[in-house]
Amino acid sequence: MYLYQKKSDKMHQQKIFETIRKRRMLLKVTQEDLSELSGVGLRTLKALELGKTNPTLETLTKLAEVLGLELKLEIKKPKL
Repeated sequence: MYLYQKKSDKMHQQKIFETIRKRRMLLKVTQEDLSELSGVGLRTLKALELGKTNPTLETLTKLAEVLGLELKLEIKKPKL
């Protein structure tokens, strides 16, 4: 299952990627180290930080765990 399949959610997706990159840099963790610690491929991580991939929830969970971040799922109410 992929997150953010709608184009309208691209902005939210970019915010997530930016948060991951900023947190990684704040902790002074290289992309290579984060890749190794999280089990997420280096190519995937690099593409994610550049906003060129559509990560799975599993990938985001692995990265968040290593970086000390928390993922929250929000279900929007349908517009009637």
